Amino acid sequence: MKFRYPFLVVYFALAVQTGLAQNTYVPDDNFEQRLIDLGYDDTLDDYVLTASISGITSIEVNNIDALTDLTGIEDFVSLTLLDCNNNSLTSLDVSSNTNLTILKCYLNELTSLDVSSNTALTELSVYSNQLTTLDVSTNTALTNLNCNSNQLTSLDVSSNIALTRLEAEDNQLTSLDVSSNTALTTLYCNGNQLTTLDMSANTGLTL
Repeated sequence: MKFRYPFLVVYFALAVQTGLAQNTYVPDDNFEQRLIDLGYDDTLDDYVLTASISGITSIEVNNIDALTDLTGIEDFVSLTLLDCNNNSLTSLDVSSNTNLTILKCYLNELTSLDVSSNTALTELSVYSNQLTTLDVSTNTALTNLNCNSNQLTSLDVSSNIALTRLEAEDNQLTSLDVSSNTALTTLYCNGNQLTTLDMSANTGLTL
């Protein structure tokens, strides 16, 4: 027994470490409670089993006023749809969620949003936040972009030639070039500081 005991101690320590490595840290109780409600977790303890969330392709974590932190979302690596609208988020890191095609994070308090890693996005709804910049240059698959009611002073959509719907109302835009967006059928840009807008290339516009 005296020879086996040290081995058991080491084995136990490794098992504990391995167990911790398989958990995802979820510090916001409101987020974790939603995961419990959805059946992905069972104990409110700031951790969720990574294996329980890594294969999820769609999740809605919305309409929770007290939800301020979505830490843990990075381990939802299979997500194609994330809906976290109408919360109190001031930041959102989706850099690890490279499979996202739809991201809805409107009605929050976001001051910045990096979607440069989310090149599969086809729909991005970020309206009613506090964004001062929004870089969508790598999101060439976008067909629907809604960034109404932010504080954007510029918006470059020259790379987004697949766009069919663009909503950029109630910002601080002084110019908007949609000459590359020949697929547009819908364009809303009221409530800005635009003095001119050339839509001669947008022959498919209906709104």
